[in-house]
Amino acid sequence: MSRTTSISALTTLLLVIFIMTENSVLNAQNISRKEKKIVQKVKQNNSEAIKFLETVVNVNSGTMNPEGVKATGDLFAKEFEQIGFKSEWIDMPEEMNRAGHLFASIEGDKGKRLLLIGHLDTVFEEDSEFQKFEPINDSIAKGPGANDMKGGDVIILYALKALREANLLDDAQIIVAFTGDEESTGKPISISRKPLIDAAKRSDIALGFENSTGFDNATVARRGSSGWKVNVTGKRAHSSGIFGDGTGAGANFELARILHQFYTEVKGEDLLTFNPGIMLGGTTLEVDEQKSRGTVFGKDNVVAQTAFAMGGLRFISEEQKENARNKMREIVADNLPQTSAEISFIDSYPAMRPTDENFELLKVLDQISRDLGQPAVEAFDPAKRGAADVSFVAEYVACLDGLGTMGGGGHTPSETVNLKTIESLTKRTALLIYRLINQKR
Repeated sequence: MSRTTSISALTTLLLVIFIMTENSVLNAQNISRKEKKIVQKVKQNNSEAIKFLETVVNVNSGTMNPEGVKATGDLFAKEFEQIGFKSEWIDMPEEMNRAGHLFASIEGDKGKRLLLIGHLDTVFEEDSEFQKFEPINDSIAKGPGANDMKGGDVIILYALKALREANLLDDAQIIVAFTGDEESTGKPISISRKPLIDAAKRSDIALGFENSTGFDNATVARRGSSGWKVNVTGKRAHSSGIFGDGTGAGANFELARILHQFYTEVKGEDLLTFNPGIMLGGTTLEVDEQKSRGTVFGKDNVVAQTAFAMGGLRFISEEQKENARNKMREIVADNLPQTSAEISFIDSYPAMRPTDENFELLKVLDQISRDLGQPAVEAFDPAKRGAADVSFVAEYVACLDGLGTMGGGGHTPSETVNLKTIESLTKRTALLIYRLINQKR
């Protein structure tokens, strides 16, 4: 569930230039002998990694296709087991209509304890016209979930594979968590995200592999997301009586007032946004919230009896969320004549705040990138990123996200992944993992 970044022709050219020169720069940088071995293993396995990406992309794993999500998890589980990880599939209750999650782990007590986060599902269901991996040229391929985020999952796998082949994973604790419902999180969240949170409580650091915003950025903060609904009731009457004491303003004017005051009185705080995604109003209405659609009946000579709006709220902290909600409640309660209104909120993703610990992780990644001859890495603007699973664990561990593949067109049949960048991004990930598991706790 992530904002993807289109790669312009100029950016692609620059990437090609630095990738071509990366190895020549590498020897002049602060890379140890063991790290050079890791880098070489990643290079040797890169063609295999791209082939495996094609394999998993060609398995439909839309969130509402539990069998496909599980099949994708099985493919990854087999690969993790081959490099010495213990894999476990955690089913979700049947009534949640979600496949479950894949966890793979090794146990040890050396260095920082890592949680590596990905997801198996995509937004492309079984009836989507977009089903297959398709190379466009030697650099770019199309595919459902190729960038969001099976590409990131592959980076995790092949970074760990390189470390295992270099015999550098001994006595480390690493948990890999691939959720099966990131694109449409199963409810209640207390059940669907319990395994992820439990893993975070046994870890020191979480690294998220949602699609990258570029070699020069990583994510130290993500806004949380919440849903809200407003239901308004007015007095049904002939329109000739509107504004009179007996009829009042009607439901539509009341809803308009509420939304206008949201805009004028709640809007303004940095990184706080809210959006009314659907509105209905008239004499009668029916709403199918699961499908985000509805029907309404009304006439121009009848005062609206009912109105409805549903939208989203984005925030950078729990405090900001609660302050916004309180303002919205006050506005909703101050009704026009002969109307009443109620607002309710639905929690979805918490915020991942930009903590000092997150920035320390960014410094480690930045140094690795420079050591590899890659660009300096800076914090990405959280206003430009959507919510993600890493946010659920941000309360418990230091976090860094946006470490996955590069591409564009996410959540559309034009989704692409840049194949030429996978090797370099996997090298960076492998060294990041290596340095962290060798840091003192």
